[in-house]
Order: sequence, then C-alpha cells, then structure tokens
Amino acid sequence: MPTTPLPIANGFYVSESLPVSAQECVNWYPVINPAPSLNQEILIGAPGTNQLATTGTRKQANRGAHEMKGAAYFVNGTSLYKMNSDFTVNTLGTIPGTARVSIAGNGTQLMVLIPGGNGYIYNRSTDVFAQITDVDFTANGAPQYVVFIDSYFLVTTDSNKFIISASNNGLAWNALDFGSAESDPDDVVAPGVYKNQLFVFGTQTAEAFQNQASGADFPFIRNGLFLSKGCYSPLSIINAQDTLMFIGGGENESPAIWALAGNGTQKMSTPAIENLLQRLTKTELTNVYAWAYAQKGAYFVGFALPTTTIVYDLTSQRWHERKSYVESEQTAHRVSSIITAYGRVLCADTVDGRIGEIDPDVYTEYGSNMIRSVATQPFQNNMLSIFVPSIELTIESGVGNADSVDPMIVMERSKDGKTWEAPRPRKIGKIGDYKRRAIWRRNGRAARFEIFRFTLSDPVKPVIIQLTANIVGGDK
Repeated sequence: MPTTPLPIANGFYVSESLPVSAQECVNWYPVINPAPSLNQEILIGAPGTNQLATTGTRKQANRGAHEMKGAAYFVNGTSLYKMNSDFTVNTLGTIPGTARVSIAGNGTQLMVLIPGGNGYIYNRSTDVFAQITDVDFTANGAPQYVVFIDSYFLVTTDSNKFIISASNNGLAWNALDFGSAESDPDDVVAPGVYKNQLFVFGTQTAEAFQNQASGADFPFIRNGLFLSKGCYSPLSIINAQDTLMFIGGGENESPAIWALAGNGTQKMSTPAIENLLQRLTKTELTNVYAWAYAQKGAYFVGFALPTTTIVYDLTSQRWHERKSYVESEQTAHRVSSIITAYGRVLCADTVDGRIGEIDPDVYTEYGSNMIRSVATQPFQNNMLSIFVPSIELTIESGVGNADSVDPMIVMERSKDGKTWEAPRPRKIGKIGDYKRRAIWRRNGRAARFEIFRFTLSDPVKPVIIQLTANIVGGDK
C-alpha cells in the first residue's frame, strides 16, 4: 500500500462546525523552510518561560511593560518596577488600580496612564516618580491612551479629542493644545504611531496626522489619509515588523484583525479567528490586548482573548494558539506583556509578579509542563468509508533528557470532529535513540472522514517533521 504525506503544519483553523475543520495548533507554530529539506512545512514547539525575577506572589499580576533606553519597566500589581540587567528589581512608584495601563517613553521620561484615570511620570535621569497634576491634563476630558511621537506625549480623551504635552515634558500640558479627528463623526478610541505618522482610531474609521510644526499653534494636522476601519480593542493596536495591526472593523462590520497596507488596510484574520472574536462580549473585546516579538526567524503577534491567545507569525503567515495550565486548568497564555531588553525576550505574568524570559531552549512554563496539541484537517474519500492501516508521525526522536527520560507522544482519532477515541501513546526516544519511530497500526475504519490529533506533554525538544499514512478507500 502506498504511503501518502498528510498536511500537518496548516496552523489553527477551528470551524464553528467541527466536522468542517477542527485544526487545533496549540503551543506549536508552523515553519515553512525556504530551502530543500526533509519536509518544507514543519511544526516547532512554542518556546517556554524561565523565571528571572519576581515582584511578589499575591495580587501582582502584570498590567503592562515597556522598554526605554535598553531598560525594562513593568507595572505589576499597584507598583511600577524597573528590572536591571542583573535581574534585580527596583520599586519606582505606586500605580493604583487593577486595570491594564497604557505606557509610552521619550528616552528620559516614562509615562504610565490609567485609562480614564491618572497619569504618572518617571524620570530616569533624576530617578523621580510623580503624578501628573497639571490641571490642563484633564481640561479636554479624561485621558485614555498614550503614545509618544516627535517629542510629544500624545493622549486621546473621552471627549473625542487628542492632546499633547509640552515638548519632552510629560508633566506640562496646555488646555489649548488639542486636536480632533473630523473626517467622520465616530468616537475617538485610541492613538497609534507608524513610521512617524499618527493614526487616531475611532470606532469605525481611522485618520492620519503629520507633524507640520512650521509656525502652527498645534503641530499635528490631517494629511489626507483616511481608513475605513476603526478599532474595537484599544490595547490591540501594535507595531509589528513593518506594519501596524489592530482589532476592529468598519461601519456595521464584525470584529476582525487588520494591518496597515500601503494607504489602506488588509485583513489578517481567518473566519475561524473572527468566529472567536464575535463570541466575545463588548467588554471582553474591549479588553483584548496585543504583544509582539521576534525570535529565531519568526515574528509573532499575539492577541490575548479570555480563554486563549491567538498568535500570528508574520514570517509563515499562519496562526496558532498559545495556552497555559495554571493549577491544572487550561487558560489563555499566561504571558501578559513582552519586551526585548538586555539581549533577552522578557515577559511578565497574568498570574503573579514573575518576570521571565521567553526561551526556545526551555520546554516548560516556570517548571510546569506545556501541553502541545495539533489536530489535522479532516481526511475523506468522497465521503466513502476509509481505512488507515498505519499512520506515522515523523518527530525529532532521541530527545529524552534528565527531566523526561523516555518521552512519549499521544495520538487520538475522531470520526466526527467532536469526540475522540482513547489516546494511544508512542515513545519518541530516550537520549540518543535517534531511530525511534512513532507508528500507529490497525486504526480501523471511518464511515465518512477522520481526524488525527497528536499531543506532547513531556518537557523535551518539540519538532514535528511530517505525517504520513497508508489510506485505503472503501464502500459506502
């Protein structure tokens, strides 16, 4: 019987109707090899996390992070912290509340803004932390979100305006220094900056502004670029590689993930991703936040939803999910913020005050096993019955280590996309057992179609190279 290669690296695509597609891709990400190789499309395990420091274990969940002049800053619990290059942590000041914050820096001053609340400035040169007390800071409404552009801290407010600080001074504001997006009357949501161009996002549209400071009282004026997509999740606006991404849509449109493309926008999400977004309540959608980082040739952009984190790789142009297990319960990826500093990819935590490093050579999350699963597309023969005498998963073998001496991967089989037969484990090789093969025989008959799911939970190097099977067609 001939052996047939089966696609395994398509990424995440779980349809609203599971028999149509139930393609899980949790804690794996697809890699497309540009050069000739054993297989052009493979799966690599998402990196683990290793703790470097902590700000506490109770009520210290991260609310935001920022890199400025090579240093790492985190808002954990009700405090602003600086983590130094030796991984010691200094407390800089108090940030009340529990809501996620908006952060921007000008190289000397770091501004932390509680949406709808107070703003704070930390000056790294003087080591002084202070609340913004200038009455003009709130003269044009309650400040919401902050960016930095052309020497100004720029803040959107709840009165559909955006305001700017004095040049390079986030403590000084003038009530007359404000602008508004006027091409469309929708409400202002949040600002974004891309290639030194300001975008003011509304609920249905976005308008671009440029600094034209030649004698003007207010330096930012419209430059004529208008986008027919607004933003639904203010903290989803993120600079990613060579674009700006966000969750939003146009008038009467359901939420999707978009990216700037030339003078317009390009949809990046799939119907499966949009199905996840449409299921969120308005509050849940508003609270979705994004992070981005590059590592080992990939460029990841993650969007944290309540129960999962969906991640797009701009290199492979495919989606995957990241999930964590916290106290034996599956949750969204516990990483809250990601920044690059001190030559490392640093992350903060949704659970407590841990500050860690995202490391592709670590196969656990703070010592806890990561559960990695991938489910194939449905395989069928014009809806006739099929038999699979054998199926083989080519996985990098011989990867056992001191933490998992004899690791295994588990296969499950589904004939409907909803229920799964009993798991069947196969060993993938002790240290140096490079010839170990993971083969499942006698897989029985499926009346119409079947799906295979593979799960790896041992803390070993995770690389899936290809999937092959003997498939025999049958009768109705």
